[in-house]
Amino acid sequence: MLDEIARYNKERWEALAQAGVAYSRPFLDLDEAAARKVVDAAGLLGDLHGANVLCLAGGGGQQSAAFALLGSNVTVLDLSETQLERDRLAASHYGHNIVTEQGDMRDLSRFADNAFDMVWHAHSINFVPQVEPVFDGVARILRAGGHYHLSFHNPLSHGIDETKWTGNGYPISEPYINGAEIDQDRLFAVPEWTFDDEQGNPQRIRGPREFRHTLGAIINGLVSRGLMIVRFEEETSSALAPEPGSWEHFLQVVVPYMNLWAVKQKSLNQI
Repeated sequence: MLDEIARYNKERWEALAQAGVAYSRPFLDLDEAAARKVVDAAGLLGDLHGANVLCLAGGGGQQSAAFALLGSNVTVLDLSETQLERDRLAASHYGHNIVTEQGDMRDLSRFADNAFDMVWHAHSINFVPQVEPVFDGVARILRAGGHYHLSFHNPLSHGIDETKWTGNGYPISEPYINGAEIDQDRLFAVPEWTFDDEQGNPQRIRGPREFRHTLGAIINGLVSRGLMIVRFEEETSSALAPEPGSWEHFLQVVVPYMNLWAVKQKSLNQI
C-alpha cells in the first residue's frame, strides 16, 4: 500500500517519464565495455556473471541494461510503471530476461534475506522523508560481502537554485535539518523540471517531492547497519569558464550530487 508521498511521486514520475526526461531513456547502444563504465567505472565489482542485482528505485532501462549485459540476474523495483516498461524495452532489445517489480523503496519485504549480491540505488532516496526504512531493507536483502551503491543529493546544497548567482556565490538559506522537505515553490525561480525531450521539444513538468538527508543520517545509517563505506564520489564539472548562473558553473562551485559505495560486513564487529 502506497502512502500519500509515494502516490504523489509515482504520479510525477509517470508524467516525467512519459514526457521523456533523460532518466527514462533506455540505453540501447551498449556493449560490455560501455556497460561496465555505466555501473562500475571504478572497477570495484569484478565478475558480475550470475550475480543477483537489484536496481532499487532506478527504472528507465539504463543501469538494468548495463548489468544484464554484464551477465547479471537483474531485478528492478520502481514506483513508475512507465519507467519499468523502459526496463522491459531495453531487456527485449538486448535479448535478456529481467524481473520488474512495482513498489516503494521503503518496503522490500517481497525480497528474501541475503537475496542480492549488489543493490544499485539510483538518485532517488531524496524522494522519501527518512532513510532508515530503506537502509533496513537493503541491509537485510544484501548478502555479506555484497555491494550497495547509493546516489544522493548533497544536503549542503539541496534547495539551492543554480540560476541565482549573486556575483559572489549561490546563497544558502535553508536550515540543515534532516528530513526537511524542500520547498520548490519558494526556493526556485522555476520549480518545475525543465528539459528537452528526445525530439528536442522543451518540457516543463512538476517534479516529485524531495527531502533533505544530512550526511550524518546517511553515513551513520549505513555503518550502523553493517554497511562499510569503501568509496565516495562527487559529481563536478570540468567545463572551461562556464557562465555564472549556469548549471556547469554551479557544479564547479557547489557539488550537488554524491555517490557512496558500501560493502555489507558479516557482523557489526567487523567495522
